[in-house]
Amino acid sequence: MPNKTLNLNDIETFLRNFAAARDWQQFHSPKNLVMALSGEAGELSELFQWLSEDQSWLKDDTETKKKVANELADILQYIVRISDLLSIDLNDALWKKLRRNEEKYPVELSKGTAKKYTEF
Repeated sequence: MPNKTLNLNDIETFLRNFAAARDWQQFHSPKNLVMALSGEAGELSELFQWLSEDQSWLKDDTETKKKVANELADILQYIVRISDLLSIDLNDALWKKLRRNEEKYPVELSKGTAKKYTEF
């Protein structure tokens, strides 16, 4: 396994090899992986479903925090795998999106408000 620092290229290669070694490519269509991603997002949502706003910070709830970390890892795996299959440079896509968000939400208009950019 590669080093523990998050590197999308290393994770992409690891997941590609993991699926190939198990002959799982036949199951890893973009559609199937998106469906699985949706399921994992639902599992993450369930962990927060009935928590109060304060409880959702998981301050003293190490058990739930471990479960959340596990679900986030599942979600990230599916995102990386989908982007690999569709030849999407996830690093590039994310940076482009972050720059678009900076343009859509300038500090002087968005600071302290939850309004959508179309409401400015």
